[in-house]
Amino acid sequence: MKNKSIATVSIAISCVVLTVGIIMQLNTIKSFNDTVGGQDFYDSSLRDEVLRWKEKSDNTAKELENAEKELTRVREKSTENDDGLSATEQQIKDNYKLLGVTSLEGPGVEITVDDDNDINLTTSGPIIDVGNHIVHYFDIIHIVNELKNAGAEAISVNGQRIVRTTAIVCIGNVIMINDEKVGAPFTIRAIGLPEMLAPALTRSGGYLDYLKSWGLETDIKRLDKVQIPKYTGVFQAKYAKTVE
Repeated sequence: MKNKSIATVSIAISCVVLTVGIIMQLNTIKSFNDTVGGQDFYDSSLRDEVLRWKEKSDNTAKELENAEKELTRVREKSTENDDGLSATEQQIKDNYKLLGVTSLEGPGVEITVDDDNDINLTTSGPIIDVGNHIVHYFDIIHIVNELKNAGAEAISVNGQRIVRTTAIVCIGNVIMINDEKVGAPFTIRAIGLPEMLAPALTRSGGYLDYLKSWGLETDIKRLDKVQIPKYTGVFQAKYAKTVE
């Protein structure tokens, strides 16, 4: 049994190392695509090179998906006849949920927030601050925090999973979440008890009321099934170290 456990751990570690390696390669390729994506390609050889990188990126993403499936299969196979290891496997799955690296579904809410499309400089005149009638990054942060305080177990914004390292920032007139550009309309999904999540935002004087007072368009739905994608980035700890 001891040798079996050691072998299981060794296989699992190998799969994890492979998965991490693929993720790093995928992010390197993604960074290249982001860098060159906005340029005009007049040179056919450069265009071909970009297409080759894109094909490599797609293949790497597939390899990552296969590695994750293989890791799950190995863990489940190695723990199926051992109650202690089965408990460890369940703990790993629970930790994955908390980290945000697995897709989830469950009851919850879907919130849509959009700019006030009736306001512009032509119709409102210079006396109106148009900036008060668009969705800002701090509006998204406030809604996310309200959902967390109400017990949300998983949250996404326009398909971006909110995890412990997620940054929601404004760069110029663009909102970035997990280093990805997002824009209005914003669709915020949260898994949790709908009877707790919805009132946290729709109560009198709540944040959705505040946004409505500026003419922003808001909507909230209670759903029996909300699907939230997994986080696809890489977790990095620059300063934290394990205590021996």
